[in-house]
Formats: sequence, structure tokens, C-alpha cells
Amino acid sequence: MNLPNKLTVFRVILIVPFVLLMLGGYAQWDWFMTIFGGIADYTDYIALAVFIIASLTDLLDGKIARKYNLVTNFGKFMDPLADKLLVCAALICLIELQRIPAWIVIIIISREFIISGFRLVAADNRVVIAASYWGKFKTTFQMVMVCLMIANIEALTVLTQIVMWIAVALTVVSLVDYLVKNKGVLADGNL
Repeated sequence: MNLPNKLTVFRVILIVPFVLLMLGGYAQWDWFMTIFGGIADYTDYIALAVFIIASLTDLLDGKIARKYNLVTNFGKFMDPLADKLLVCAALICLIELQRIPAWIVIIIISREFIISGFRLVAADNRVVIAASYWGKFKTTFQMVMVCLMIANIEALTVLTQIVMWIAVALTVVSLVDYLVKNKGVLADGNL
């Protein structure tokens, strides 16, 4: 397994401690609290650090794979899946913590399912759908939104709300952009 693929697997593994930190499941384990009980007041910030590290592995694995020609079928499959797992896990945790409305998460996750399905249909027709700028902007704002919501800093509440609404708008715009630009993929008479 090459380095980019190891980074992708590492990103998936980081989801477990991230979720535990976000939801406080570790508090049920006496041994954990005995050893790490003093971190309880800082779990949001530790979770934020884990999320940022996991997000940075996404940038790093892609750059390494392209620079050293280490692109593999495993990487093509797992890299976007790892990203979706990380973001969806974060959003679901934020619902549980009542930091984001469930309907916004439903929009974001629905968009990801629709685009993934759309890409599967395109791949079946031997069409590659490249990421658009709208999709990249959407991802950037979603990551910033998640970071702000994890940090949960009261002084940044207004900024967090603004970023959330921009992320939602970009989620919808990027979905429409994908569908309009690639509507020919669904024009196959077999569908």
C-alpha cells in the first residue's frame, strides 16, 4: 500500500476518536477517565484538532499521489469515500450536540448521495465527471463551517451562522451545476 493510500486509511481511522471526542462516549469508560479525565474540558478542541489533521491528510494524499504518479483504483474509490465519511460523521455529531439543524445536514448528505450516484452512472457510461469549482468552494465552506461548529466559540456565533448559510447555498448551487453540466449522462435511454 502506497503512502497516499495509507493517509486515506489513516483519515478513516481518525473518525473513531473524533466521534468519541465529539460525543463524549469515552466518559463511560472508567479506565479512560482515570487516565485522561483532565481533558474533559478540552474535548471540543481536541476533536477539532483531530478533524483538521484528518482534513489535511486529504490535501496531502492527493498531492503526493499526483506528484509521484501513485494514483490507484483503491485511492480513487477510498479517497472520496473517506472524505464523505469524515464530513458526515462530523455533521451527525453536530446534530446530536444541537449545533446544526438536522434539515441542513439532510441537504448536505443528500447532495453527496446524488452526486455519488450520478458519478456511478457516468462511470458506467465511461464518462469522467471532474470536480467543479462550485464543488471545491462547497467543500471549503463545509469544512470551515464544521470547524467553527466544533469549536463552538460564542463570540463567533454570527460568523458561524453566515458560513453555514453560505455552505448550504453552495451545496445546492454545486448540485445544480453538476446536474446541468452533465445532464447528457442521464439522457441514456436505458434509465
